[in-house]
Amino acid sequence: MKPYTLIAPAKINLYLEIIGDRLDGYHELVMILQSIELADRLEIRPNGTQHIRLHCDHPQVPLDATNLAYRAAQLMIQEFPTAFANYGGIDITLDKRIPVAAGLAGGSTNAAAILVGLDLMWELGLTLPALRRLGEKLGSDVPFCIGGGTAIATGRGEKLDPIQDLDNLWVVLAKYNSIAVSTPWAYQTYKKQFVETYIRDHGEVLSRSSEVHSGPFVQAITQKNGVKIGELIHNDLEKIVLPEYPKVAQLRDILQQLGGLGTMMSGSGPTVFTLCESKIEAETIKKQAKEMINDPDLEFWVTQLSSSGIQVE
Repeated sequence: MKPYTLIAPAKINLYLEIIGDRLDGYHELVMILQSIELADRLEIRPNGTQHIRLHCDHPQVPLDATNLAYRAAQLMIQEFPTAFANYGGIDITLDKRIPVAAGLAGGSTNAAAILVGLDLMWELGLTLPALRRLGEKLGSDVPFCIGGGTAIATGRGEKLDPIQDLDNLWVVLAKYNSIAVSTPWAYQTYKKQFVETYIRDHGEVLSRSSEVHSGPFVQAITQKNGVKIGELIHNDLEKIVLPEYPKVAQLRDILQQLGGLGTMMSGSGPTVFTLCESKIEAETIKKQAKEMINDPDLEFWVTQLSSSGIQVE
């Protein structure tokens, strides 16, 4: 049984609209999700024991069952006990390159990589839909992270409709290392303030979802129209997070002033990104922003949009 090395890309939200709430406690969402080339690297290998052992030298990454990658391995053991009995436990070595607690699905993409890696290692032959159904049990972003690319996500984020891949643009990412935003807090606070805007009728929820499928944003993506895409990016959670975190709001304002196609917070934050036409433009904005905000707590990345999900190295 050979080891596998997997590349696990991060993702950003190009669009996030909160439509209503659900009986399961989640929110009804319409999102456009996009993979980026900034990625973690995971190696999995058999360890000759009956245990999962997770190794990572990043101080903020837990090494127990609170880690989504660890939980993904546990899930595979529960779902495929015969394979586990045949092959035994695994060592997972995680090279963490995606910032932690950043709204970039770092934990979810690690979990997706473990599902894909164990499917290969244990020779299960699972289809993409089967892997995504397993991913749903771990978190709303995991199904998307498995296949990646560009997709419309509805429901609580687990219902995916892939659209034209958008891989011609670059992106500048910026995050304060000391700031973390709780996703449950962001959604709960949004509900308290905006519950009167929620759509209750199931038919209207479906109608709103279909509007996005046929709307101008998807047309702009199909045409790879970067200018139009930059104009249409949207995130409802900015209404909650930016007033609560003034440093994130200031970061967003400064990046927006420096140009690019459009600037927004990703997901529940606190990462802010600017879409750019080229790597040169992205590097220029990064350099100018670093000069304007001279803060060692603030970290920047420049990367490209990607059409790939989990890849075997």
